[in-house]
Amino acid sequence: MTSPISSWHTISIDETLNRFAASAEGLAVQEAERRLETYGKNTIAVGRSYSAMRRFFAQFNNVLIYILLASALITASMQHWTDTGVIAMVIIINALIGFIQEQKAEAALSAIRDLLSPHATVLRDGETHMIDAALLVPGDVVMLTAGDKVPADLRLMDVHSLRTQEAILTGESLDVEKSVPLVVQETPLGSRSCMAYSGTLVTAGQGKGLVVATAAQTEIGRISAMIGQAESPQTTLTIKLARFSRWLAAIIVLLAISVFFFGAYVRHLPMEEMFMVMIGIAVSAIPEGLPAVISITMALGVRVMARRNAIVRHLPVIEALGSVTVICTDKTGTLTRNELSVTDIVTAEKIFDVTGVGYSPEGRILFETQEISLAEHPTVCDMGSAAMLNNDATLKFKKGVWEINGDPTEGALMAFAHKAGHEVETLQEKLPRTDVIPFSAEARYMATLHHSAEGSGLIYVKGAPEQILLICGSQQQNDGSDKPLQMDYWQARVTELAKQGKRVLAVAHRHAAKTHDALSHEDIQEGLSLLGLFGIMDTPREEARDAIAACLSAGIAVKMITGDHVLTASSIGGLLGIPDSNKVMTGADIELLSDEALAKLVEGINIYARMHPEHKLRLVQALQARGAVVAMTGDGVNDAPALKSADIGIAMGKQGTEVAKEASDLVLADDNFASIVHAVEEGRNIYQNIRRTIQFMLVTDCTEGLTLLIAMLAGFALPITPLQILWVNMVTAVTLSLAFAFAPRDPSVMRSPPIPPGVPLFTRRTVGIMLWHILLIATGTIGLFLYEMQHTADTAAARTIAVNVLVFFQIYYLWGMFPLQNKLSGLMPVILATAGVLLFQLGFTYIPWMQGIFATAPLDGTAWLKIVTVSAVIFIWLWAERRFSLRKIALPIESHPQLST
Repeated sequence: MTSPISSWHTISIDETLNRFAASAEGLAVQEAERRLETYGKNTIAVGRSYSAMRRFFAQFNNVLIYILLASALITASMQHWTDTGVIAMVIIINALIGFIQEQKAEAALSAIRDLLSPHATVLRDGETHMIDAALLVPGDVVMLTAGDKVPADLRLMDVHSLRTQEAILTGESLDVEKSVPLVVQETPLGSRSCMAYSGTLVTAGQGKGLVVATAAQTEIGRISAMIGQAESPQTTLTIKLARFSRWLAAIIVLLAISVFFFGAYVRHLPMEEMFMVMIGIAVSAIPEGLPAVISITMALGVRVMARRNAIVRHLPVIEALGSVTVICTDKTGTLTRNELSVTDIVTAEKIFDVTGVGYSPEGRILFETQEISLAEHPTVCDMGSAAMLNNDATLKFKKGVWEINGDPTEGALMAFAHKAGHEVETLQEKLPRTDVIPFSAEARYMATLHHSAEGSGLIYVKGAPEQILLICGSQQQNDGSDKPLQMDYWQARVTELAKQGKRVLAVAHRHAAKTHDALSHEDIQEGLSLLGLFGIMDTPREEARDAIAACLSAGIAVKMITGDHVLTASSIGGLLGIPDSNKVMTGADIELLSDEALAKLVEGINIYARMHPEHKLRLVQALQARGAVVAMTGDGVNDAPALKSADIGIAMGKQGTEVAKEASDLVLADDNFASIVHAVEEGRNIYQNIRRTIQFMLVTDCTEGLTLLIAMLAGFALPITPLQILWVNMVTAVTLSLAFAFAPRDPSVMRSPPIPPGVPLFTRRTVGIMLWHILLIATGTIGLFLYEMQHTADTAAARTIAVNVLVFFQIYYLWGMFPLQNKLSGLMPVILATAGVLLFQLGFTYIPWMQGIFATAPLDGTAWLKIVTVSAVIFIWLWAERRFSLRKIALPIESHPQLST
């Protein structure tokens, strides 16, 4: 009774009925109930979902969070409850941010359920019934009318001008004409005219079909299964931070334990004192504010990207954008406007260009780059009349945008008719429609009959050029006279337009008698004179070509994926400036290749045509197997598996289905490819700022640990107590570290190659420079502490100076690392951060109750002069590094595999 899911279009309707033991009158009610028990309900199962509590606690499953928890336990063991509370708050806030983002994530399968039709009109026992679509079974006969959602996969049995919108499966916006005859096995899904698929929309006509697949066996069910199986990869920074955190945690624990045993058993220092030293080293080296600062940096990035029409659904995707090496982009609606336009007019003697985009009636008709006078070209004027009268679409201007009601192709023709100087009301009043033969897949044309007020009749016919050329006996010249049809000329023009990726329509006319008031197909078979050809295409977005060029200059490959014909895909790719657009791979080609063979070929091919969901998924996986970081765009259900599997899934906000949006990481509010480029630029800047933040926190935290370690090994008093270290870390984390999150955008980042995913956060060169900075700051802090101890012997005052000189070292370090700006506004983040930390330090030094908590002492002007002077050494050094190119600033272009640590 069953057959492979992809084969029903190859089987005649009689054989299909036999296989399902069904009849054209439908199943018996009892048989339908029996089959329902066998096949199950026509619904798509949604994967297991976890409780909100479990998803919340899952946010703590992170090495950096473990470090934060360890910090909280350490401070709690020291009974520093204020610090414990602050760290606990950071942990909870970090977890809440991740939980809220995840709440919006794995909802793609739920969105798919909403696409299914809730009801179906079915024949059972020869009678029509309206039933719940979930109760449909294979073998049922379903009736379809305009406006219905197809409730299951159907093998069509009978059609009357039936058309369906299959964009959710194919990604292509044009309606699909349906017919009954079978098609060959290799026919792409979008061209299987004898099938209607679950979840698609009936836009015109009526039909009847046999249910051949329900639930998970449908095309949309198969996509749902692929979404469930596709795994969302970890982002580059997430992987690097996890690796970095594991190493940092291991080093901190090993160092703290080693110091404890060295002091207790080699130096024979008191156990209690060594325990405090061990805690101090561990606390000082743990960057407890790092997860929160990174989350805040990304959250701020979300706001910036939203202003540039990129809506972030998952925070980690922001930094992943900086590592993108390949963008796989859908053509329709992303690179193109998803609005058809007449671009070419071919008459018997001339070829004209038509300007303007989309459905706007604004544009010009040009011949050899010069605008024509319509009075001098009556045939073009007649083609405009035919385009407007032989047309069921309407154009309306709403909220500043021209919209169509009807078929997109007819909308393009209507816009051209306006450009040709016609007005709908005037022309329809002059030549009202008397009769019509609607477009059908069998006839492949639409014909309309019109009569003027004087009674003269006129027939307009438009349709497939190969069909119209067969029934035309003459052609209209530019002066309005008729001559015999030149078949070779017209066939050559059709081929030229098709090679340019354009859809071609032919239009013809003939005069009719005053008494001729009804149209038949016989009226169309003789006496027609060909007016000309329309070349129609979905025009590329004006900004898409520049955006693609920006990607290429940034080292990002752009690969266009479409369900269109090979010629169309190649032509659009060439217009957009995609390299090697003459090389095209089809979905059928991908099916013939192994995963290994596909991975070898994908780098050299940038245009992919006739692609189905499984082809897109395999393409993404093949690119990832080559080490690429892949961003994938899409708007249909058919794109969802690839969107989820890609490193960054990007859905369209306007035209995209909810399924595509829920499977994505990023949603484009304007469906514009240029917004992807803006998002990549922002991602690179955010990644750059995060690396600066990590470098800043590592240097400053490790300096504190090294200061304690040197003091313990040398045998003098600790320059800073563990509690004072916690104060410094807490204050600088919420002030100085956050300044990088507000750093201005670097316009040069898109002139650099992507950050290689295998490269560590910092190169060996950078690590070496950071170690020197740590040593420099630690030496200055210890030196000033020992100087004060030698001259005053006041431990509280010396430690207060040590804490403040350490903070001033960090202030100067921030100024030395922050991107240089000519405008004061660009430096406001670092100015405000400096002012904030200075206020905290003044309170730390002079407020009595804080002096009691942190064991500090008030300082005089001389002490502050020493602090400011000694700590300025690091700023002078950083200035020298930048001035004399002794180091490269931590930018993405610095990372190269050969320099990896």
